[in-house]
Amino acid sequence: QVQLVESGGGLVQSGGSLRVSCAASGRTISSYAMGWFRQCPGKEREFVAAISWGGGRTYYTSSVKGRFTISRDNAKNTVYLQMNSVVPEDTAVYYCAANRYGSGNDPQGSYDYWGQGTQVTVSS
Repeated sequence: QVQLVESGGGLVQSGGSLRVSCAASGRTISSYAMGWFRQCPGKEREFVAAISWGGGRTYYTSSVKGRFTISRDNAKNTVYLQMNSVVPEDTAVYYCAANRYGSGNDPQGSYDYWGQGTQVTVSS
């Protein structure tokens, strides 16, 4: 079993930056593809970014490309999402997920473990 705990969410002004983290425990995630997803009130959870197990490949949804960066530190069993130039539309609960057999470019339903989420609110 893998437990994932997100942190770093909060309130940030439009145009600002925020970094959210996902700390894993229970098992090393060095062989897992990792992803970030988000859910806005009244909407379905959507893909934001993902990274391959080795960190060599990253994937982003078009709305965050060029503004967000996903990274991982396998030695710390942690994944990060650096969010720059945020806009109010980025307001959501952000979830971290682990995919044991994924490449990074995987459907949401293929992820095996999920965190509880961290709220990110962008004020205009």
